[in-house]
Amino acid sequence: MYLAAYFGTTREHYVYEAWRLTHLIIPVFMLVGMVTVLCIREPLAAKRGYDQFTHFDYVSLCLLFVVAAAGFVGVFFLSGDAITQLKGALPGTYSHSLLLAFSLEASRFSLAVAAAYAIARVMVKIGFANRQLVDVSYIAPIRNFLESHGAKTTVILLCLVSLFRISDVVLGVISNIFYTETGFSKEEIATAVKLFGVWMTILGGLVGGVFTMRFGVMAMLAFSAVLVVLTNLCFILLAHTGHNIYVLYGVVSADNLAAGIASASFIAFLSALVNVRFTAMQYAIFSSLMTLIPKLTAGYSGSIVEAVGYIPFFIITGLLGVPVLFFIYLAAKRLDIAHPAGNTEPS
Repeated sequence: MYLAAYFGTTREHYVYEAWRLTHLIIPVFMLVGMVTVLCIREPLAAKRGYDQFTHFDYVSLCLLFVVAAAGFVGVFFLSGDAITQLKGALPGTYSHSLLLAFSLEASRFSLAVAAAYAIARVMVKIGFANRQLVDVSYIAPIRNFLESHGAKTTVILLCLVSLFRISDVVLGVISNIFYTETGFSKEEIATAVKLFGVWMTILGGLVGGVFTMRFGVMAMLAFSAVLVVLTNLCFILLAHTGHNIYVLYGVVSADNLAAGIASASFIAFLSALVNVRFTAMQYAIFSSLMTLIPKLTAGYSGSIVEAVGYIPFFIITGLLGVPVLFFIYLAAKRLDIAHPAGNTEPS
C-alpha cells in the first residue's frame, strides 16, 4: 500500500497504473526465498527404498500431476459460464440466493476435483506413471493416517483443520476495504496493518510457542480459537468509533497477536498429527485443507457485507469460529497428544 500510494493512487482517485506497478514489484520479493532454496544444501534423510524408482518414473509422476491439475483448471473455468447463468436465475431473497450461489460454486469445485481424480486414475491404469510410486507418494500417507486414527477421528480432525482458520480468513479478505471505507488513508493502513501488525503477529507466534510448551497443544488450540473469535468482535468497536487511529492500532494489535498465537498452536497441532515417514505429504494435505473452505467462503465476504452491513458481518465471522471449539473438544477426547515439554503437567 505504501508503493501504491507512492505511485499516486488515493482513496478519492484510483490510479490503475499505480496498482499495476505495485503488483509487478511485489513478486520480486519472492526472489529472496527462491535464491535461499537454491543455495542451501539438501538435508540428510534416511533411505526409504525410493532408489528402486528411475528418473523417468519421477518425471512421469510430475507429468501426471501437471495433466491432472490442467484438467482441474479446465473443468473449473469451462463450467464458469454455466454456473454464472444459473446464479443469475436464482429465485428467492438475496440471502437465500447467496447460499444457493455458494452451493453452486462448491459443486463446481467438486466437479473439477472429480475430473482431476478421474484423469489421474486413467493415466495410472494405462501405465503412464509407475503405480507403485503413485501409491508410495499419494496413497500410502493417506492410508497411514486413516489406519493411525480411524475413520471417525479422521473426520473430526479434517473438520477441525478445514474450519480452524475460517473466522479470521473470512474477515481478513474484507478488512482493508473496511479500513478504507472507515476513512483511513493507505499510508495509515500500511503502517498499522502491514508494518506494526506484522511485528504483532511475530510476537504472537513467540508467545504462542512458549504457551504451547507450557500448557500443551490442545489447551492452547482451544484458547487461541476463543481468542480469534473475541478479536474479530473487536472490529465492531472500530466500526462504531470510525476514523480513530488509536482504536485502529488497538484492534490491529489484538487481531494480529491472536493470529500469531493461533498459528503457533495450530502448527504444533499439525506437527503432532503427521507421521515422520510421510511428513511432507500429510503436512501438504493439511496445510492446503486448512485454507480451502475458508477461502471458498471468503469469496462471499463482500456480498455478505452488502447484504447485512459491517457490524452484523463481524458478528457472523465471530460465530463461524464457535463450531471449531466443538471439534477441538471432540479431538481432545480422542487424541493422546504428548505435552511438548514432556510429562510435566502445568501447576
